[in-house]
Parts: sequence; structure tokens; C-alpha cells
Amino acid sequence: MNAQLLQVAQLAWSPNLRVTRAEGDCATVLRRAPPALVGTPLHTALGVTQERARELDARAREDRRGVEFVVVAPGGGTPPTHLRLVLGMDGEEASAGVLDLGAVLEGAPPVQISRLSSSLSHEIRNPLSSVKMAVQTLARNTGLSDRDKRRLTIANREIRTMERMLWLLSEYGREGAANLDSHPLRSVVQEATAMVAPELAERRIEVDVKEEADLPRVRVDPNRLRPVLAQVLLNVAMGLPEEGRVQVTLRQVAPGHVSLILDDPAAALPPEERGTLFDPFGSRLARGAGLSLAALRRVMTGVGGDVAAEGSAEPGMVFTLTFAA
Repeated sequence: MNAQLLQVAQLAWSPNLRVTRAEGDCATVLRRAPPALVGTPLHTALGVTQERARELDARAREDRRGVEFVVVAPGGGTPPTHLRLVLGMDGEEASAGVLDLGAVLEGAPPVQISRLSSSLSHEIRNPLSSVKMAVQTLARNTGLSDRDKRRLTIANREIRTMERMLWLLSEYGREGAANLDSHPLRSVVQEATAMVAPELAERRIEVDVKEEADLPRVRVDPNRLRPVLAQVLLNVAMGLPEEGRVQVTLRQVAPGHVSLILDDPAAALPPEERGTLFDPFGSRLARGAGLSLAALRRVMTGVGGDVAAEGSAEPGMVFTLTFAA
């Protein structure tokens, strides 16, 4: 689980609206350590107006565990902070549990995608399966002309592309917990490569995996990682010249942690995209990497791992996926 989900601050205050107690992760949620908050006016602690602080106090003293939302705009170019307050009485004191909504939602899919992804994938997957069966049946016809064979080859390729896109959409909006088990990372990479083998073969591109000796197994859900990693590998491959090689390095970076390092010599990372690279459609990287990278981050977060990218405005990027052993 993302540790940010546990970032909660707890405040209590007196009738004259001064903080009497501050506990929890105040430094992260309210940008001040607990001792610095005690004795300060409530509106200062929360970053709201005095009138708004009086409204929150009145709501807390109703003792109905009411929920209120506060937007704090510090200014100076700093993004606003969205806080969720659960208000009530704690003994004789009004109090509030304060949660940073930005921390909770970081890395989560937009509600629209989350709601649509599973139903949309299901609705498209069924007719696509019928089209796939029809194309495969036609391909077995030995009397086809060379031109018809080429057309069916293209149709099969596009069907595989749509299947991968549907999986990415479904994976990005998935809410279920990962089914973790211990696996050799090299095997997962090989299985992901096999999923895009026809596309790699068309361009005569190979995936070159260099593995450090005595590498421990990693905790991963291979069923979720394989298709997402396959699409990322294909994205890299499509930027290479024919007969190129996708370079993958597996090594232990720290006790209990193994990294997969993927070189993408054709991709660049403009400064304006650094903060949105792993957001859905938040990158203009070629070859449609926006959704695949967003889904990859979702999968890696779900298995307790991490994914990072290094690059500049010039071609040449490095993706690092780090797993727990």
C-alpha cells in the first residue's frame, strides 16, 4: 500500500479557536510539526479564513462526525492543497482528523477512467474475439492470394494491438489487490517478450536481457505485469531501426531490492512532461506510451515496487522498475 494513504493529522482546539493538541503526520498534511501548531489560531493551522474556522468549529461541536473540505492556496506558485476534515468532539474539545486528498489520490486513476474501463473493455472484448476467430478461420484457407494473406496478417496485427490496449485500459482502472508471489524476474521479462513476439519479428528486433549472477526472485503479480511490460517493450522496439536490440538489465540495487533497467535510445523527456510522464495521456512520447506508462505505474505501485524515468529533451531515456525480493 502507498504509505501516503496513512498521512493523517489530528487537531483539537479550545472554544477561543486555538489549537490545544496536534498529533499524527502534521508535518506532511499541514506543513508544520505538531509542537509548532499548538497554541496557534485554528485558521492559521488550517490555512483558512477566520470566518471559515468559526464555521468548522460550529460543525465540530455538533458532534455528528461531519465531513468538510478545505482548499488551501499558499500562493507563491505553490499548488493548492485539498484537505478532508472529519469534525467532532473529543471529550470536551472540538477536534478534526485532517487528510491530504492529494496524497490519497496520487497515482489513482481519474474517476471517469476507473468507472468506464472495466465495462468498456468487456463490451469491446467480446465482439473483438468474434472478429479474431473469423480472421483466424480465413487465414487457414489455402487458396488465398498473396495479397489476401497480407491483408489478414495486418488484420491479426491490429487485433493484437487492440487486445493490448484494452488490457491497459482495464489494468489502469483496476481496483483489486495484486496476487503476489515469488518469481524469477528474467522469466517474467521473457514471457512479456513472447506476448509481442510477432511484432518484434516483423522488424527483426530482439530483446537482449543481461542478468546479474545469483539474482533473487522478486515479489510480483506476473499476470498483471506481463501485458503492461510487453507494451512498454514494444513501445521501445518501435522506436529502433530494424534489426535493433532492446536492452534490458536485471540487477540487485540494494539488499532485498531488484531493478529492471530498460534503455530507450529514441525517446526524449521534455522538461514540461516530467511531472506528467506517468499520468494517463500525460506524455507526448511517441508510440502511444502515455497509457502504457500510467498502467505500468499502477502495477508497480500495486506490488509494492516503484518505477522511475531519467531523460532530457535529447533522445535517450532510461526506465527503472524496482521490485521487492
